Amino acid sequence: MIDIKNITKSFGSLQVLKGIDLHINRSEVVSIVGPSGAGKTTLLQIIGTLDRPDTGSIMVDGIDVTALSSKKLSDFRNRHLGFVFQFHQLLPEFTAIENIMIPAYIAGTSPKQARARAKELLDFMGLADRATHKPNELSGGEKQRVAVARALVNNPAVILADEPSGSLDTKNKEELHQLFFDLRNQFGQTFVIVTHDESLAQLTDRTIHLRDGLIETPDTSLSSFHSPLSSNLCSNSETTIPSE
Repeated sequence: MIDIKNITKSFGSLQVLKGIDLHINRSEVVSIVGPSGAGKTTLLQIIGTLDRPDTGSIMVDGIDVTALSSKKLSDFRNRHLGFVFQFHQLLPEFTAIENIMIPAYIAGTSPKQARARAKELLDFMGLADRATHKPNELSGGEKQRVAVARALVNNPAVILADEPSGSLDTKNKEELHQLFFDLRNQFGQTFVIVTHDESLAQLTDRTIHLRDGLIETPDTSLSSFHSPLSSNLCSNSETTIPSE
């Protein structure tokens, strides 16, 4: 699903990424961990086409995103990628279902189809009764679930999450972590998650350790990954790929 070759990125004289090579398989749930300043968020932003690398190439779902023009890149981002951030970033003047529908509108989906898709996602997440509530009427966990639904509304191939449970209490955090695997089961998306949460990293199929702009150990996923859709995704002992 994602093939990264020799990605470098500098900000002024500071080189943040120093030659990243990484393969992420379709329907894999991968966590990226490391100390502050390791380059985790920069790497996630480059995978998500929110920033461009200085050198190297990135293939996402068979498309070389580093070769796309700005206009084509925006369209690709809207249709193929979904984003979940630490804070929900919901628009306060819109209801839950309206917030979820916004990316679908941008993609040119009809209002009827966008609403039907948003309702399907709310039902899946157990939030059907919260569809007409605005963000200030939702709990922290509910807001983040709405944000996840918004990321999924265009059925993207890849979901990118940056500290998605960092602002949640323990109960809501655990529920959100489980939701990622339920969604992977149901819709087959690939998840790339930057996190400091050790409990989340331990749940994922594979953990990428980043330090000083480099992956600490070689990426061996291509030889060890097996399809997650044919096994019990919630059992680490049966489905987890050995951490890097």
